[in-house]
Amino acid sequence: MKKYIILLAMACVLVFSMTACGANKDKKDDGKFQIVTTIFPEYDWVRELTKGNDNVEITLLLDNGVDLHSYQPTADDIIKVSDCDMFIYVGGESDEWVEDALANKTNKDMVVINLLDVLGENVKEEEIVEGMEGEEEDEEEEGPEYDEHVWLSVKSSSIICSKIAEELEKADPDNKSIYEANAKEYIAKLDELDNKYQEVVSGAKYDTVLFGDRFPFRYLADDYNLDYFAAFVGCSAESEASFETITFLSDKVDELGLKSILQIETSDGKIANTIKDNTKSKEQQILTMDSMQSVTADELQSGVTYISVMESNLEVLKSALN
Repeated sequence: MKKYIILLAMACVLVFSMTACGANKDKKDDGKFQIVTTIFPEYDWVRELTKGNDNVEITLLLDNGVDLHSYQPTADDIIKVSDCDMFIYVGGESDEWVEDALANKTNKDMVVINLLDVLGENVKEEEIVEGMEGEEEDEEEEGPEYDEHVWLSVKSSSIICSKIAEELEKADPDNKSIYEANAKEYIAKLDELDNKYQEVVSGAKYDTVLFGDRFPFRYLADDYNLDYFAAFVGCSAESEASFETITFLSDKVDELGLKSILQIETSDGKIANTIKDNTKSKEQQILTMDSMQSVTADELQSGVTYISVMESNLEVLKSALN
């Protein structure tokens, strides 16, 4: 079904490209450097790196609470991607639609940034740890599945921002000094945040987190040598945990003496609370970390930023580890 929708959207792009040449010329004549991003972290990074340059227009495709894993591009989305000057996307399984979109791009000079390609060998394969439910294998799948949630590593985000700034400087040399200054300032903030995470983990009572949910925070956990247990991998579409999974995680909470059970922002809380109800004390706090797989219009309007979300996550993590 998703493939059909993408093909239909591509047909619309072909019609657009044959009938709207004049419109495209007018668009280019406005002088705006058009940047299209798929997820909020990319959008916010670009916003920080281009501040002070009024000739940049940034588009966020997943902008109304749409989750990365369920997103289906509209014909309008495909057109925006096809005609932009720079396109930034994650590059994992959820972005399979991108290949077809780029194959029919109307702007042949477009700069394309794939986050997984930027990180190269630092990208991790999805990992099934003890007690975690696996997913049914798709017969069409070949090769390893990679964990897409690279933006949840502050260290990786710094690398990605350096690459985005570098490409901006090459594509828009007239504003190179702006991009250089912004990158230096913003990456320093990311480095400071990274140090805060390290300080919290180094001084914590526990070194393990347990999620009654999907687990998109593997990059963050690995950055600071945290152990973890969870009901599902980060990209899982599952929402119902088995009796065996609930029992294992409840027993693990008791075994480690954990005071907190974690979940992500889209959770209904059922699994985390069921785990809690099956522990001996039944007194654990249920805490929520934000994976930034989606963002609502209200959140954007309120001034949320990548750093503000990661700072909030740090406070939650601090509570969970103590």
